[in-house]
Amino acid sequence: MFLAAQSAAPISYNSLMDYLFRLAEDRIQRAQEEGLFDNLPGKGKPLNLEDDSFVPEDLRLTYKILKNSNCLPIEMELRKEVFNLRQLLNAAIDAETRRELRRELNLLTLNLNIRLKRLPLQRVHAD
Repeated sequence: MFLAAQSAAPISYNSLMDYLFRLAEDRIQRAQEEGLFDNLPGKGKPLNLEDDSFVPEDLRLTYKILKNSNCLPIEMELRKEVFNLRQLLNAAIDAETRRELRRELNLLTLNLNIRLKRLPLQRVHAD
């Protein structure tokens, strides 16, 4: 990470994410104050969170059933587990517990990376 190279102490994942979150929030706040969001299309209208136009037609029903069942794709479940393990690792005090959590986190991260490399690339069709 570029921030870690500038300082002597390593930066933790959480502190880096906190920094990026604050940076994004500050920029959004500044843009709102400057009125950059005032003339956006759909302003004041609710978001359409049911838009499935990016899902191929033959998979839409399957995705809808999985969504209604509160099922996540395996990659999202793994990301959720990785996040939870990082939180546990940051809170762990005992060296043995930290070692076990690190081992489990490494295995999950490896599994996630393997699955992500297998995902087919989607082509963007120009009209």
